[in-house]
Amino acid sequence: MERSSNPQSNSDNEPNARLSKISGVYLPGKPAASLWDISISADGCISSIDPHCDLPVSEMTRNTLVATNQLLGPSLCHAHIHLDKCFLLQDPKYDDLQLINGDFAEAMSMTSEAKARFTEDDLLRRGRQLIEESISYGVTAMRAFVEIDSCVGLKCLNAGRILKTEYADRCEVQLCAFAQLPLFSGERGGEDVRQLMLEAMEVSEVDVVGSTPYVEENEEKARENIQWMICRAIERSKFLDFHLDYFLDKSKRPLFEDALDKLKAERWSDENGRPVALGHCTRLTLLSDEEMRRLRNISQQIPICFVGLPTSDLFMMKTETMARGSLHIPDMITTYGFDAAIAVNNIGNAFTPHGNCDPLAVAQLGVGLYQRGTRRDAELLYVLLNGTTYLLLKR
Repeated sequence: MERSSNPQSNSDNEPNARLSKISGVYLPGKPAASLWDISISADGCISSIDPHCDLPVSEMTRNTLVATNQLLGPSLCHAHIHLDKCFLLQDPKYDDLQLINGDFAEAMSMTSEAKARFTEDDLLRRGRQLIEESISYGVTAMRAFVEIDSCVGLKCLNAGRILKTEYADRCEVQLCAFAQLPLFSGERGGEDVRQLMLEAMEVSEVDVVGSTPYVEENEEKARENIQWMICRAIERSKFLDFHLDYFLDKSKRPLFEDALDKLKAERWSDENGRPVALGHCTRLTLLSDEEMRRLRNISQQIPICFVGLPTSDLFMMKTETMARGSLHIPDMITTYGFDAAIAVNNIGNAFTPHGNCDPLAVAQLGVGLYQRGTRRDAELLYVLLNGTTYLLLKR
């Protein structure tokens, strides 16, 4: 999954020249040593795929992209990325906010302090950096989380709307209005956050709504959080994305089954039907094979897609025994038959101080993390990060 040097185009000095051929590329599903030429019709569609033919430079048209020894494949996507709190650890504005303990409580506290300083200019500057870097790695679509709470109000969402429009012709930015803070705990019982979320749900550019039930002060309120989000998503015909079961404590039961029960009780498949994304879910890594198969059986009629976020999970999920956990996404697919994906999640903040915007870096991590090193495994890891995954989330 290594990248080669940048391809050269005969139209480098003519940015408006229409691309008619890509020359000398490797293609997924073709013999490993074979190179191919891709012809592109006037409407932008592939018109033919032919064995590569070396032509003298003088015979190449200005519309040819010379990409010899490059791999050509479907574009990449971020199935789950936080647009508003990226690059905080590298930004001079937040230089005084640095990690000491590296745990979840500190990450929540530091992020809250940073959010108190957010301005539109700041959010746009860092958001552009994230989108531009992502595009440079081949990303053409992303599900971007923007936080909604009494600290930032709708500030992050408004910046996200600007960025969504600004990059519409280069990258599809699907906005998720996201409640990181409790909806039923804390100050005023979460009423202010709920009211802001209701306002955000009325914004036409918001395609997805999401929350973090595990931040509530007890299980009962976590279930209220789940119930409230499901009902609001149904009322407004929105996609739904939960950060769920983000812990590795065997004494705490996962809420995955509660979420399933509430989705069924509210007739999600009939009333909404859109896929429900479940991010993190690290507690499920402690379940037995029998328990996982049972969960698969009882979830058959609900369109669920798990999203593994290994760069964040491996950093955050520190227990007293130093155990680490992240959903084994390839097994979720091949062994249990779930729909699933992997994604970047955070870039350069207290939740994930390492990594970059390259989805393939997550795939490379997955080779070791999941012990998946065959060619077929590499193909699966690539599929988990390309546009196919984004269509899965949007179907």
